[in-house]
Amino acid sequence: MVKGVVGEETRLKSVEDRLSQSALPTEVGLLIGKFSSGLDRAFIFDLVPTPQNDSGEPASSITDPNKKNPPKSKSNPPDSSSLFIDKDWVAEHARQVSRMLVGGMKVVGLYIWVGDTAFKNSTIMLCQTVKGVAEAAPVLEVDWDERLLLHICYSPRRWNCRNCSLSSNITSSSLRPCDFKMGKVLSSLQTFRCMHSFNLRLPILHDSASKLKTMSDVLRHAISIHAKELTCAKALIDGKLVVDSEPCSSDGVHGVELLLPFLNNSFVEACSQRDVVGVLSFSGSICSFAYLNSKEPISQAITDIKGDIIMSLQSRLDIICDEADGDSGNNHDVGKQENNEISAENSVSQLLLPLLRKGCTLPFPRRVFAPWLAGVYVCDYLQPSETIEVLKDHCMELLSMKAPIDVSTILEPEKEVLSFETKSFWDVAVPSHSEIHLMEDKSKLDSRGKSSSSKSVKPGHINVVSAGLILLLSVLLGFVFFVLKG
Repeated sequence: MVKGVVGEETRLKSVEDRLSQSALPTEVGLLIGKFSSGLDRAFIFDLVPTPQNDSGEPASSITDPNKKNPPKSKSNPPDSSSLFIDKDWVAEHARQVSRMLVGGMKVVGLYIWVGDTAFKNSTIMLCQTVKGVAEAAPVLEVDWDERLLLHICYSPRRWNCRNCSLSSNITSSSLRPCDFKMGKVLSSLQTFRCMHSFNLRLPILHDSASKLKTMSDVLRHAISIHAKELTCAKALIDGKLVVDSEPCSSDGVHGVELLLPFLNNSFVEACSQRDVVGVLSFSGSICSFAYLNSKEPISQAITDIKGDIIMSLQSRLDIICDEADGDSGNNHDVGKQENNEISAENSVSQLLLPLLRKGCTLPFPRRVFAPWLAGVYVCDYLQPSETIEVLKDHCMELLSMKAPIDVSTILEPEKEVLSFETKSFWDVAVPSHSEIHLMEDKSKLDSRGKSSSSKSVKPGHINVVSAGLILLLSVLLGFVFFVLKG
C-alpha cells in the first residue's frame, strides 16, 4: 500500500504553469513514475496529457445539466457541473505509453485538472477511468491493487493525491487521501543497463495434444517459460554478485548481467514423441534499462530488469498481433505468399499446424531508446521497414515531448535480430521415422529369439565377423612363425 507520494518538483510546477496559462476548464492525463514496495512509496516523474481523440475532441470535458434545464426558482441553484471522460481513449493512451517505459517505470495513475465542485460530483467516473488505465497498463512485477489519482484544483489552487482501490466495487469510498509532496526525484535516480541473450527451443504438440492452437499462444507460452527461468537467475552488477539488499551509492551507468541456472528444461512439460509436430526456436538479445531511487535496495533494480525483459517480449508480440489483425481484413489470401516470413507474420493469429508443415521465420520489432528527462530513457519498437521518424512521432504524440530529438542521442543497441523460427518435427535433428521402426522391429525380433537370415544380417554384424576372422588369422600366422623359428 502506498503511504506517501513524491513528485518531481520541476516537472509538476511546469505542468501547473502550463495549465494555468491555458485557461482550460479541464484536462486529463497519465502519471508516469514507479512504485516502491520496499519503501511503501510512489514516485512521480512526469504528467503526460492524453491527446485529442480521432475526432479532434479532448479526452475530458465539463457538463452542466442546469444549462440545458434551467431551474424555475430564481434562487441560485447548486453547482451540478461534472466531468465527462472518454475512458476508453484514456485507457488506450495508457496502453501505448506503457510500451514506451523501461524497467520500473509505470503508468502509476491519473491526473485531472478541474475545479473542486466538478471533481466531487465525478468521483465514480474518475475511479472507473483509473481502473480502466490499470487494466490497460498493468503492473506485473508486484501485486498492486491500487493506483493514484492526482487532483490539480484551480479554484482554490492546490494539489491533492488519493489512492484509488481496484480490488473492490467502485464507490465513493474507493478514494483515500495519501501524503503528497514535491521534491527532487529524477536527480537521485541510479541507472542500470543489461544486454540479455536467450535461446529457447520448445516442442510444439499436435493439435489434439495441446491447448495452444495459434502461433501467438505458443509464443506467449514460451515467454511465460522464460519468465520462470528469469526468476531463478542470479545477477552480477558491475562484475559483482548481488547477494544483499544494500542501496547502490555509486554514480554512472551500472552494468547488469543475468546468470541463468542449468535447469535442464525443468519448466518444459514432458511430452510423448508421437505428440510432437514441430519445434519452436525463440532467440535473440534484448537491451533493458532500469532506474532506481537512491533509497531503494539494489535487488529492486534486478527485479525491474527481469520484469522489463518480459514486458519487452510481450509488447513486441502484441505489436505483431495488432498489425496482423489490422491487415487480416485487407488480405484474404493469408498463407499463400511465396515468402515464408511474410506468411508467418500474417498468420500469427491463425491455426499453427498448417503453417508448420513448411516452417516459418518471424523477426520481432527491434527496441530503440530516446532520451526523455534528466538522463532517463524511453523506448519504442520499430519494424524492419520503419525508421527513426516513427520514434520521433510517437514521442511527440504520446509523451507530449516538444523539443525535437537529436538523432545522435538515440540508442540502437539491439544489433542481433530477435526472432522465432518454427520447423517441422522431421526437419530437426531427431531419429527418422524409418529408424524408429527399425528399432521397434529389432526389439520384437530379439524378444522372439529368431529371425530370418535376410533380416538378421546387419552391417554391424558383418564388421564383427570380419574382425574375428582377421584376429584368428593373425594368431595362426604368429603360431606358425614361432614354430618355424624354433
